[in-house]
Amino acid sequence: MPAHDLPLLIDAARMAGRVATSFTGPTAQRWDKADDAGPVTEADLAVNAQLLSTLRLARPDYGWLSEETEDNADRLSQDRVFIVDPIDGTRSFVEGSNTWAHSIAVAEHGVITAAVVYLPLRNKLYAAAKGGGATCNGVPIVASEKAQLETSSVLVAKPAMQGDHWKTNICPGFKRSFRPSLAYRLALVGEGRFEAMLTLRKSWEWDIAAGALIVAEAGGIALDRTGASLRFNNPDPRLNGVVAGGTPACAALIDALA
Repeated sequence: MPAHDLPLLIDAARMAGRVATSFTGPTAQRWDKADDAGPVTEADLAVNAQLLSTLRLARPDYGWLSEETEDNADRLSQDRVFIVDPIDGTRSFVEGSNTWAHSIAVAEHGVITAAVVYLPLRNKLYAAAKGGGATCNGVPIVASEKAQLETSSVLVAKPAMQGDHWKTNICPGFKRSFRPSLAYRLALVGEGRFEAMLTLRKSWEWDIAAGALIVAEAGGIALDRTGASLRFNNPDPRLNGVVAGGTPACAALIDALA
């Protein structure tokens, strides 16, 4: 089934890229979501509509969880569910940056089985099927095996560097980098360009689902901040933070966290 779904996700992601790039980010109509949940644009909604139509038409028995669709409990009774972020990194899109991504995944009984992260303006399409490895633009990718945090590059926002998050009250001395899109951060870790990524905040499943499989199929691992396995299609679709990377770096980060 994963291999059966992946071509569908790839085609849908490329169509999503054409829809999104038909808008100009800085001039796209935008709104601010309630509860300080960030911006949404007409491009987000157009991509969501396109993906919903394309994917549900192809797999009418699959459930649906998307950042831009009002959630309901129907998905909880379905064996397989699409988990979608139409544009991950909407602020970047609005700013005219090229680091936003489409994130599309399928979860089966809580486990991600097929995934795509696509950055149309960077012409980078990351893909993975459970048991089938991970690729970027069709070329296999492999996560880093570096174990020493002191010489590692980690994608992390500044607030997570604060001492109270770490056992010794001092953040380990890794090199910090950042990308706004969580899906892109995970894909870059799968590609081995960074040893790990870390977010300690509650994280929506649609930001994480596709990238988590890409990391795992590249030989790495993605866990929550306590080291527990990630499960998807939860009643509350938020995860308890995410730590992902090559297995040695990921283990070292989790061991260092308070």
